[in-house]
Amino acid sequence: MIFTATQIAGILDGEVEGDETVEVSKLAKIEEGTKGSLTFLSNPKYTQFIYSTDASITIVDKTFEAESDIKTTLIRVEDAYKAFSQLLEYYNMVKMNKTGIEQPSFISTTADYGDDLYFGAFSYMGESVKIGSNAKIYPNVYIGDNVTIGDNVVVFSGAKIYSETIIGDGCVIHSGVIVGADGFGFTPNEKGEYSKVPQTGNVIIEDHVDVGAGTTIDRATLGSTIIRRGVKLDNQIQIAHNVEIGEHTAIAAQTGIAGSTKIGKYCLIGGQVGIAGHLTIGNNVRIQAQSGIGRNIKDGEAIQGSPALGYSDYNKSYVHFKNLPKIVDRVYKLEKKINNNE
Repeated sequence: MIFTATQIAGILDGEVEGDETVEVSKLAKIEEGTKGSLTFLSNPKYTQFIYSTDASITIVDKTFEAESDIKTTLIRVEDAYKAFSQLLEYYNMVKMNKTGIEQPSFISTTADYGDDLYFGAFSYMGESVKIGSNAKIYPNVYIGDNVTIGDNVVVFSGAKIYSETIIGDGCVIHSGVIVGADGFGFTPNEKGEYSKVPQTGNVIIEDHVDVGAGTTIDRATLGSTIIRRGVKLDNQIQIAHNVEIGEHTAIAAQTGIAGSTKIGKYCLIGGQVGIAGHLTIGNNVRIQAQSGIGRNIKDGEAIQGSPALGYSDYNKSYVHFKNLPKIVDRVYKLEKKINNNE
């Protein structure tokens, strides 16, 4: 897509200083700008590059004052960083504004969908599926029977949405996500052989949830696995059956949450955290990366380690952990001295 300086200024409510007709078709860092690219300046430590950049257009604050000649066309706005973010959002919206049903694809005759649907090639929509308006379903997506998907949802290529799943409005499901696979439920007999426990529940994802690539959310054994409104999940996360994650909690990559654990609102969970099953994690909890959680956590706690300790306790203890060989050596020397004096 190609935009002129005038068009961009119109989107951002900005003022053009320079060539109003100059065109751009790509984005760049200010220090790497080339002809036909758009960039921005908001951090003062990058100011030097505005005098050398080859970017055709640069977004700057209205208060910016050039100290020497510049060749890039300026668009002056109240806040360059926010304006650039706004432009990225607009660009993404335009880029993803696809509609229509591509072929080959399959849509069941009992399925129902709203206006402005985009349904990519080789995708599948099962029996009694309901999809809202302005949904974007990219190629090679599987949507099982009795799935409900709200308005303004994006499901990227290769995602698999199993039967009975419910997805709210404004959600983004990235490539390789699997929603509604069976939970890990088996019972051993007297021989140590395992029999499968049927997983008859579903997954409910509320409004404005983002699910990162390769993440798996298992269906409940009974009832629902629930991802509440505004939750943000990174890539490659495992969420087991009957887990519930509270509103606006954010979880980083490679975290695993075992079955029936309840996580509260506004929590921040670092990468590679392991959380055991049947636990209750309170609201506003902070869990540092690679922590192992084997107990209930109260509201507002910040914890680290495996098994996890209070964050400040862990830091104090770590001073001794790293000095442990020296401490042990001192203990041996003291013991030897005591024994020799006997």
